[in-house]
Amino acid sequence: MIHKLFNDKPSRLLVILTSFFVANALIAECIGGKLFSLERVLGWTPHPFTLLGEHGLTFTLTCGVLLWPLEFIMTDVVNEYYGPKIVKRISYIAIALICYAFLMFYLAIQVPADTSFWVGSQKDSGVPDMQAAFSNIFGQGMWIILGSLIAFLVSQVVDVWIFHKIKRVTGEKHVWLRSTGSTIVSQLVDSFIVLFIAFKIGKGWSYQRVFAIGLVNYTYKFTMAVVLTPLIYFIEKGISNYLGHTVTEEMKHAAMGKVNE
Repeated sequence: MIHKLFNDKPSRLLVILTSFFVANALIAECIGGKLFSLERVLGWTPHPFTLLGEHGLTFTLTCGVLLWPLEFIMTDVVNEYYGPKIVKRISYIAIALICYAFLMFYLAIQVPADTSFWVGSQKDSGVPDMQAAFSNIFGQGMWIILGSLIAFLVSQVVDVWIFHKIKRVTGEKHVWLRSTGSTIVSQLVDSFIVLFIAFKIGKGWSYQRVFAIGLVNYTYKFTMAVVLTPLIYFIEKGISNYLGHTVTEEMKHAAMGKVNE
C-alpha cells in the first residue's frame, strides 16, 4: 500500500506540496515575532509618514510576511490540481500543528532553566539572560496567536472561494487572474483580521490605528502578490512536466468538479 502510494505521482506531489505548505506556515508563525524595516532592506532611509491621521508610520513589518505570500501561492497550486477540500484539510493540519508547536513552546518556557551555566552563557554575546530571551522569542501573546490562526483560516476559505469563482468564468485561461486575484483579496482579509483580533481586542488599539497599519502591511502584500505572479506559471509548468499533460488536465478537471458537487 505504501509503495503504491509513493509510486503514484499525484499522491507523491501532494505529499511534497502539503509538507511545504505546513512547514512554511509553521516557520512564518515562529519568525513572526521579529519586526524589520523594509526601507532599510531596500537600502533606503525610512521616512515616517501619516496615514488616516496616524503619524510616524514606516514600512516596519513582521518577518512572517516574508513567507505568507508563498503560502497563498501554494494554496492556489493545491487548489488548481486537487480542489478546495484538500486545501481545507491541509489548512486544518497546519493550524493543528501550529497550535501543537505553541503548546510545546509554552511548556519549554515553563521548564525551570539551568542557572548554573545556560542562563548567563551568552553574556559575552550581549544576551545577559537566556531564559528571558527564550521566553520573549517563543512566548508570543495569546491574542496574537489567536488572531493569526483565525486570520489564516478565514483567508484560506476566501482564497479558495474567489479562485474557483474566477476559474468558472475564465476556464483554463488567465491563470494569473485567478491566482493573483484570489491572493490579493485573501491577503487583505488576513491583514485586517489579525490586527483587529491581536491589537484592537487584545491591546485596545483604535480602529484608526488598526486600519492605518493594516493598509501599510497590505501595500507590501499586494505588491508581493503581483511580483510573484510569474512563479505560478513556473510551478505549473514544472508540475505539468512532472505529471504529463493528460494527467494534469484530468486533475484540473476533477478539482473543478469537486466544487460543483
